[in-house]
Amino acid sequence: MAGGRIRVGIGGWTYAPWRGTFYPEGLPQTRELEHAAARLGAIEINGTFYSSFKPASFAKWAEAAPEGFVFTVKASRFTTVRKVLGDGAESVSKFLGQGLEALDDKLGPILWQFPHTKAFDAEDFAGFLKLLPEKLGSRPLRHALEVRHASFEDTAFVRLAKDAGTAIVYADKPGYPTIDEPTADFAYARLQRAEEDVATGYTDAALDDWAAKARGWASGGRDTFVFMINGAKVRAPAAAQALIARL
Repeated sequence: MAGGRIRVGIGGWTYAPWRGTFYPEGLPQTRELEHAAARLGAIEINGTFYSSFKPASFAKWAEAAPEGFVFTVKASRFTTVRKVLGDGAESVSKFLGQGLEALDDKLGPILWQFPHTKAFDAEDFAGFLKLLPEKLGSRPLRHALEVRHASFEDTAFVRLAKDAGTAIVYADKPGYPTIDEPTADFAYARLQRAEEDVATGYTDAALDDWAAKARGWASGGRDTFVFMINGAKVRAPAAAQALIARL
């Protein structure tokens, strides 16, 4: 089987410390997305976690990115921060109905991020997974689940995710469960250990290891998304570009 495509990116594109480091001095803020998208393979839209946007915003973002670029979209917190997840049908519908389809072929996976206080309950999660549609209009949807409670390191959770065709996010952060299981036709990783005193966020050896891991995820034909998210956020673009160079 041919390998899947690997896309490496960052979370968001508006961050003041990137001005003068990643973004050239004097670059208008209105062109920051264009600059970032030209140098990366994907961007995780995080603003959608906090508020909704109009279709025109998604269309504008899509226009600023080159062909082949992908946006992943973090779902509204109101869909995942609730006592009974299966009660969130209205929130899921509202989030998906705000205009994501305006991203057109640049729409990538939807990231459903759960709080660190949310423990695994099989019935609770099964109810949630039933709310996730396979399509948005005529466009197939991919769903990624980021869980943060140790109780999710459970084969029952892996089975639920696999039965639903949803990816479990590989979260590289101290204190978070790290689950590396092929439960979907794509892989999604969020790397969160960048160090500020390393110009590329990660050492050469660490970047070589991540490149090998990404190739492994993609080797079975899975499209693979790797995001440099946190730790020393100022280094995220440099880390992403260094990983892209290795791939």
